[in-house]
Amino acid sequence: MTGYFRDGFCRTVSQDTGTHTVCAIMTDEFLIFSASKGNNLITPIPYYQFPGLKAGDKWCLCVTRWLQAERSGKAPKLILEATHEKTLDYAPLALLIEHAFRVED
Repeated sequence: MTGYFRDGFCRTVSQDTGTHTVCAIMTDEFLIFSASKGNNLITPIPYYQFPGLKAGDKWCLCVTRWLQAERSGKAPKLILEATHEKTLDYAPLALLIEHAFRVED
């Protein structure tokens, strides 16, 4: 289950130093990019009941990782309705809208 609280929601608190507020739809390109930056989301970690992610999975990302991927042209699409408003402290709404998932995508 995704989210800082592992409750399926991209909500946050001050202790969430990664600010896991961005609800994104994983792509192979992003997962490989994230792994190359030291955050392997692909490999399962049974100890933490983490199954590993694959393209098409939805996950609450750290806003700074998503911004890093966006600057590198590898940002996954966002589900804005599930992205926490705290994200706006880091990224302008126009940028988030630009990367919003649309049914026609």
